[in-house]
Amino acid sequence: MMRTGLALACAAVLAACSSPDHPATPVAAPAAAISSAAAPAVPAAPAQPVTLARYDGYGDMRFGMDETAFDQAWGGELKGKPEPGSACFYKTPKWVKVPADFAFMFEGGRFVRYDVGTTKEVAPGGGKVGMSEAQIRGLYGDRVVEQPHKYVAGAKYLRVAASQGKAVLLFETDATGKATRWRVGMPPQVDYVEGCG
Repeated sequence: MMRTGLALACAAVLAACSSPDHPATPVAAPAAAISSAAAPAVPAAPAQPVTLARYDGYGDMRFGMDETAFDQAWGGELKGKPEPGSACFYKTPKWVKVPADFAFMFEGGRFVRYDVGTTKEVAPGGGKVGMSEAQIRGLYGDRVVEQPHKYVAGAKYLRVAASQGKAVLLFETDATGKATRWRVGMPPQVDYVEGCG
């Protein structure tokens, strides 16, 4: 009898706790749940394009390196070697199908320039193949020096000197002002219009 009375008393107390006149007291949530619920979601920063292109070289390879040091820094298979009697030649990574898309120039046994003809690579400072002349000028400002293209009427070379050192970034445009390729290197090699030709 005593147990039944106690059970009825507990039921009455619980019912009174949740009546409209006596709202139930909320149970405190664990502190970890409060802090994670209260903290607003922070959007992730937009991903910056990954670029290995630099004014002083590419990735771990620096202008002026000899072939042996370059090959060690590259760490992968490269195609290309000098022709007999030639001081200038290109090396390309094994995965490059068209050498005009991506190649490293050597002259006198030293790494002196790299050439890019694909949208996959980003130049130092953010320039890319496919950008307009206005976009290039927007990125590099008054550092851009314009020169007429040697072979294409209306096309240009847009030359951007590094802020430190002697290296140069050079964009080639077509007659409509669209960047078709770019290269980074040391003078005079960066200005060789025909590459090693």
